[in-house]
Amino acid sequence: MKSLSLLPLLLLLTTCTLRAQGKRRQVYFREEFEDGDGWTKRWVQSKHQSDYGKFQLTAGKFYQDKERDKGLQTSEDAKFYALSTRFKPFSNVNETLVVQFSVKHEQGIDCGGGYVKLFPATLNQEDMHSESQYYIMFGPDICGFGNNRLQVIFYHHGKYHENNKTLKCRDWEDSEFIPDPEAKKPDDWNEEIDGVWEGPLIPNAKYKGEWKPRIIDNPNYQGEWIHPEIDNPKYRPDPNICHYYNISVLGLDLWQVKSGSIFDNFLLTNDEEFAEEVGNKTWGLRKDVEQQWRELFEEMEKKKEAEETKMKRERERARQEDIWGLDEEDEEDNEEDSEEEPDEKSKLEDSASLGKKEARFDQKDEL
Repeated sequence: MKSLSLLPLLLLLTTCTLRAQGKRRQVYFREEFEDGDGWTKRWVQSKHQSDYGKFQLTAGKFYQDKERDKGLQTSEDAKFYALSTRFKPFSNVNETLVVQFSVKHEQGIDCGGGYVKLFPATLNQEDMHSESQYYIMFGPDICGFGNNRLQVIFYHHGKYHENNKTLKCRDWEDSEFIPDPEAKKPDDWNEEIDGVWEGPLIPNAKYKGEWKPRIIDNPNYQGEWIHPEIDNPKYRPDPNICHYYNISVLGLDLWQVKSGSIFDNFLLTNDEEFAEEVGNKTWGLRKDVEQQWRELFEEMEKKKEAEETKMKRERERARQEDIWGLDEEDEEDNEEDSEEEPDEKSKLEDSASLGKKEARFDQKDEL
């Protein structure tokens, strides 16, 4: 068995190969969603629960070709998903089996599955759920910081057997060149004649070459330590552990906290070279472009967020200044009013005192 994995948080090409003696090429199943909404006739939504999350066909935010790179994307947060498709039953007994697909996590996934399951022909697709018996489970599974692994599980003799080795995913390395974000496809560009348009590349300012740790001599080095081994009393070799006779359904039975994963380029075949060729023509062409556009997008989002934060602070500062400015004006008005009030009062008092004097004068005249 071989596992190939890259880019766990962006675009992942996962390949599981069960090797046998080479025979005539067989392509048991292939799906790249090239016919638009035609996928809705080939894929069945389970009705086991009424609140399963919905899939939508899209290339997402980052793509090389908007139409050609479309896949099935989870679209609702905190949901279980249960979608499957059926093909002609086949057996992998004495045959190599390659299980290959790509999954792109655009949402910065923190907890959720990105794997597929292969089911027997007896599966009722409309009742598929997390407890439905499957043959093989394969693909990335992420839940929390540091728990980022590839699941490889086989069903055998009524039990599920996990791979004993933890298969970790490797992180993406910066590219030396990235697409020019200001370049635009010419209006007269004809893809049927000119081929797929690819923008010019410019040097990546972030690229500093492949990082390698500095190494110094270890004076205490005594050679590689070899762990002593003893016979395993539980060991029971079984050459038929990965043999299945009626593989007929591929399903996406998942739980995702944050939605946004896009599944595409499904392939089941007995030919490793053909699988690698398909991978190079799909995922291989897209991975660098999508990663570069994602990095540019994230950089622009950070700048936009910083500008919005700055503008918000400036608006708040201006609002505070306006508030204090109005208070000062009100105080000045109040002071002016208070200065005017004594004048009016003094006038009234003067008038009253004058009236009293006149009244006393009149009284004297009468006397």
